[in-house]
Amino acid sequence: MRYNGIAAMKYLAVLALALFVLPALAQDTPPAADAPAATPAAGRGPQQPQIKPYDKVITKEAVTKEGLFKVHRIKEKFYYEIPVAQLGKEFLWVSQIAKTTIGVGYGGQALGNRVVKWERHGDRILLRSVLYEVVADPKEPISRAVQAANTDTILMAFNIEALGKDDAPVIEVTKLFSTEIPEFGARVRLRARGFDASRSFLERASPYPTNIEVEATHTYTLPIEAPSTTPQRPDPTTSFFGNGMRPGSATVVMYYSMVALPDKPMMPRLFDERVGYFNQRQIDYGKPEHRAKTTTYIRRWRLEKKDPSADISEPVKPIVYYVDPATPARWVKYVKQGIEVWQPAFEEAGFRKAIIARDAPSPTEDPDWAAEDARYSVIRWLPSTIENASGPHVADPRTGEILESDIQFYHNVMNLSRDWYFVQAGPLDPRARQLPLPDDLMGELIRYVVAHEVGHTLGFQHNMKASSLYPIEKVRDREWVKTMGHTPTLMDYSRFNYVAQPEDKIDPKDLIPKIGPYDKWATMWGYKPIPGAKTPEDEKKTLDQWARAQDTKPYLRFSTAGTRGTDPGENTEAVGDADAVTATGLGLKNLERVSGMLLSATSEPGESWDQLEEVYGRLLGQWVLELNHVAQIAGGFDSQQKHAGQEGVRFVVVPKARQVAAVKFLNDNAFTTPAFIIKPEVLRRIEPDGLMNRLRTAQARILSNLVSNPRLTRMVEQTAIDGATAYAPEEMLADVRKGIFREIDTPSPRVDAYRRNTQRAWLQVMSDKLSVREPNTEEVRPMVRGELKTLSSDIARVLPRVTDRPTRNHLEDLRDQIAKALDPKFLPPAPGGAAAFPRPTSNGEEYTGCWPDYAIER
Repeated sequence: MRYNGIAAMKYLAVLALALFVLPALAQDTPPAADAPAATPAAGRGPQQPQIKPYDKVITKEAVTKEGLFKVHRIKEKFYYEIPVAQLGKEFLWVSQIAKTTIGVGYGGQALGNRVVKWERHGDRILLRSVLYEVVADPKEPISRAVQAANTDTILMAFNIEALGKDDAPVIEVTKLFSTEIPEFGARVRLRARGFDASRSFLERASPYPTNIEVEATHTYTLPIEAPSTTPQRPDPTTSFFGNGMRPGSATVVMYYSMVALPDKPMMPRLFDERVGYFNQRQIDYGKPEHRAKTTTYIRRWRLEKKDPSADISEPVKPIVYYVDPATPARWVKYVKQGIEVWQPAFEEAGFRKAIIARDAPSPTEDPDWAAEDARYSVIRWLPSTIENASGPHVADPRTGEILESDIQFYHNVMNLSRDWYFVQAGPLDPRARQLPLPDDLMGELIRYVVAHEVGHTLGFQHNMKASSLYPIEKVRDREWVKTMGHTPTLMDYSRFNYVAQPEDKIDPKDLIPKIGPYDKWATMWGYKPIPGAKTPEDEKKTLDQWARAQDTKPYLRFSTAGTRGTDPGENTEAVGDADAVTATGLGLKNLERVSGMLLSATSEPGESWDQLEEVYGRLLGQWVLELNHVAQIAGGFDSQQKHAGQEGVRFVVVPKARQVAAVKFLNDNAFTTPAFIIKPEVLRRIEPDGLMNRLRTAQARILSNLVSNPRLTRMVEQTAIDGATAYAPEEMLADVRKGIFREIDTPSPRVDAYRRNTQRAWLQVMSDKLSVREPNTEEVRPMVRGELKTLSSDIARVLPRVTDRPTRNHLEDLRDQIAKALDPKFLPPAPGGAAAFPRPTSNGEEYTGCWPDYAIER
């Protein structure tokens, strides 16, 4: 039994984690005047059904195709003839935009999916939407209450036009695809206001044994009007794909796949927070608990051994990915390698050749093959300037069985990968010292991007913990990284080994992440058959034993639940971050080497200096990135996800000495002017001015992260619990202030232009905490006021001995600005300022893609 009475917002949050996109639920714009009325779209309004003789409906003009349903076409009308055995069965309905319009992404992007069923109701057929968030065993009495509260939404109603063989109802479905059904439409993605049925029509409907594929042309309208001056909140369903269609009209080609769900559902496997799988949740009222129990299953493909008695066997049905025919020929082999690189991981689970890459068939080989067909998983190569890639998948909501995936590989992710590799590994790989990169190296980077996204489509979440689980000496060990990689998994945001030094002589091929021990172990945990298990509960003891391998092999651990921004081992884009001070110190050495390579690497005769400017911005972005890993140590917890029966607590406060050392490192390296960033031979080629703004923005990002309100509030709590052994937030703020304003304690204070810039960034960040109401500021506000007052007093004390005119002007101005900050009537609420630049850290799953860019613009 199912119940769909969950609050809409909670429902959206659950489906977002599960990679289900339901844009219709986000629609709050009233239909435009040219949108069709709802009543005609729901059948035929007041007209009563009239069942006619079969040959009066399906005439000799009909072109008929056999498949899951019979599909008849008579001129522009389409009819489904639904076998009685298929009524009441559940199907997965997958919607995609096959061809789109300028401003709204690129063809091949997923739009959403849902479970539907066809149901006879008298002389009508109802198409219903089915939800699986809440269930109950039909044998239990409570199932009656669940059933009484449950009504599956009717998406459209159809009159039965005729009855075919064995009383199979025949319905006309033209309107299902030529009018706007909010649950299937693209209005929200396009940010359109109207739908024009007169310019929308059904192109084709092709039935196959287990699915029906439909292609339709839809035209949307958007009235031409002045842009709104009111800031709009970004829409997560559209921001990755563009800002919406242009004013006027836009025509898109929609592709709908209706796929039969397995008659025999796969036995699901219970989810465990210690292993990083995407998951499927159900609230089960049928369990013998004193509260409604949430049952959670992992997302995985159905793999069954051809030879169940063999330790390693080929699967009955392997996981197959097709390479998009649009993929540039030179990269096809690397895309295939990125797919099949997962084969050794599946061998750990007992499957040989479990995952296979294939070329898409040519039109001659298979004229009906389409990349949008839900029977096929495809690596889509999209002609886009977006520097990203993403790996969503479609799963059976009953069991978590992954049924299909279309990976989005945007062309310009190559540009981002190139820049990152140059900035992070350029000094370690001779091939990367001149841009553009050679094809063999770019191919290796493509293989890595594809392999990471394939990992998502196999069910794996990001594992941001992994990069912190190898000691620094191992990350620099040539033999270790050849076997184990510099991070235990492909699924971390740990790109290239920037900790290794030239003298370590690491093989360049080992600078890029590869299938690691975590990947093999997690694949085993999720996919290995457990003999004798008949139910998910039967597997639980074995799965728990497997998960406890993390106690003795730390590099098998997964991100700890609830540690977003609190565990310095959960950093994104990091290498060896368990010891972030040492790792970042080594990384800064490589960045200094890169700064010396900028000009020679980007100089192409006859070309502009745009490439130099781009790479310089990414160099500064990498500097911020690595220093923010150090900032995470302050107020942090070392953590390990544990269940009952495992010794120790999940969260242990980072020792005070480590926190103090981290702040000192930042004072010496982040808030002291980075000399290697100031390259006149570079700056004078890319801009007449702007360096000071770049540096101030960069330093403000680090500082905002270090003194963020959540961090300070957490440190207050640590001090309350642990007393003198904790690093008190007042101590930390004082250490930062003394480091940034260290010139005040010199006999003859002199502050150069760069340091004045840094000190103004500090004042802006601190002032914003008083002028902008943020969560949890009750403890923070007094600390900030105290720091500002202390600095004002220190300045007053030293001013008599300041002889340098620019320094005196600067210090006097600081005192004036502090006075205004302490008296809010002089300082209007700030819209953002430096505090708007915290370093993003996450161990969650964001599906705007896997390849964010942190370049610093001027």
